[in-house]
Amino acid sequence: MIEQYGWSDRLEKAFEPHARAGHAAGRVVVQQRNGYLVVTAQGEVRAKLSGRLRHEAQEAGHPAVGDWVALSMNLAERTATIQAVVPRRTALVRRAADSVQTPQVVAANVDLAFIVTSMNGDLNPRRIERYLAAAWQSGARPVVVLTKSDICAEAASLAADVEALAAGCPVVIVSAREGLGLDALLAHLAPGETCVLIGSSGVGKSTLVNTLLGERRMATQSIREADDRGRHTTSHRELALLPGGGLVIDTPGVREVGLVEADEGVSQVFDDIERLAETCKFGDCSHANEPGCAVQGAILSGDLDPKRWEHFRKLAQELAAVEEKAARAFKDAERRRLGKAQKSYRTARKDARGGA
Repeated sequence: MIEQYGWSDRLEKAFEPHARAGHAAGRVVVQQRNGYLVVTAQGEVRAKLSGRLRHEAQEAGHPAVGDWVALSMNLAERTATIQAVVPRRTALVRRAADSVQTPQVVAANVDLAFIVTSMNGDLNPRRIERYLAAAWQSGARPVVVLTKSDICAEAASLAADVEALAAGCPVVIVSAREGLGLDALLAHLAPGETCVLIGSSGVGKSTLVNTLLGERRMATQSIREADDRGRHTTSHRELALLPGGGLVIDTPGVREVGLVEADEGVSQVFDDIERLAETCKFGDCSHANEPGCAVQGAILSGDLDPKRWEHFRKLAQELAAVEEKAARAFKDAERRRLGKAQKSYRTARKDARGGA
């Protein structure tokens, strides 16, 4: 059964130490607050973290949907304990909502990231750029999916605008309601590959998953007419097997992805700006008002959208702030560690003198 979910010779080799320890392999297909649903060679089991794994793992070390894990099985009760997470091939990561630097794995071991946005008031170029940066950084291949084309009279024009900022990744127009564009979308997903759908609430992710599955698996709701914003319907992450042999992960909607260590992803999305900056007259150009600034020249000539430039600056500053805070946290932790070591050393010396 696990072969259908992407098990391979490479994974079998990586899993050998866990197999020698008597653990079974499984892939996380549902992640909820109270535990996990994991598919194994013996079928699906309910699983929870071992005490050791829960204690040792930071947020990014906890299992996520798409992860391969090592399990201690209780087949009589159809339950298991997750003992370890197999090293991930790729991981789509965002900054946790309550933290500046804590990473949160949205989906693991994904081959494609379908960035889903509807062709209504939700279509936001700056949000698409942010999602693209996260997708490129993950190691997955991004594809922008424009949904609800049946209610948009300017679908082709909007798609052309998105293609201009999509850093060379494919842009697909679909209508789940009318079944348009689905074959073009699935053409990007080979059998055995895993895709994840990311985007805001109400853009049609769950409707699209239901259409691809050929069944009503995911709950759906209509968007609010007042502002074109969606209501949260998907409350958990879930991996499902598609009829054609591919796999799809649906995720709860988020209006913004906080980036963590996404320098390469930002560079990929804004490659045009970085190439422009390399042609500035001065190597240390701040791109403000220096003479010979290629960036400001492109803005004045209309070749560079000033909003795109400002968003690039915003993301660069955001990443720098996260990196600075992480460096401070590391220094604080190191200072505490050294303080404890010195205290232990002084105590040991005092005890030694007293004993003498």
